[in-house]
Amino acid sequence: MRLSSSWEGDAFDPECPTRIVLDRVGDKWTVLIIGILDEGPKRFSEIRLAIGGITPKVLTSTLRSLVADGLVTREVFAEVPPRVEYELTDLGRSLQEPVAALRRWAELNVAAISDNRSRVAR
Repeated sequence: MRLSSSWEGDAFDPECPTRIVLDRVGDKWTVLIIGILDEGPKRFSEIRLAIGGITPKVLTSTLRSLVADGLVTREVFAEVPPRVEYELTDLGRSLQEPVAALRRWAELNVAAISDNRSRVAR
């Protein structure tokens, strides 16, 4: 079933596909990839180096999902060796501000959360 672009979901409805979207945009690798692609088109190796700690398998899987979701485009250039670039779509660019805010919140509050976890673990 294809939904029109004017359809709006309900994240509190367990049957709503909005939860799939939340899983995608709430994934740490998605947040980091969107942040890296905010700077413009990047090759696979550039994304991997910029993020650090992501395996090629996970990066490939996440990029495929982002392409399938319409958040990122994958362009193959007919060169030798072949060159592939990833870039945010308009839909992906619409995520830049919320993702940047979430990433910044995490950076500003990581010390407090870490301290709280340490206290609870004692």
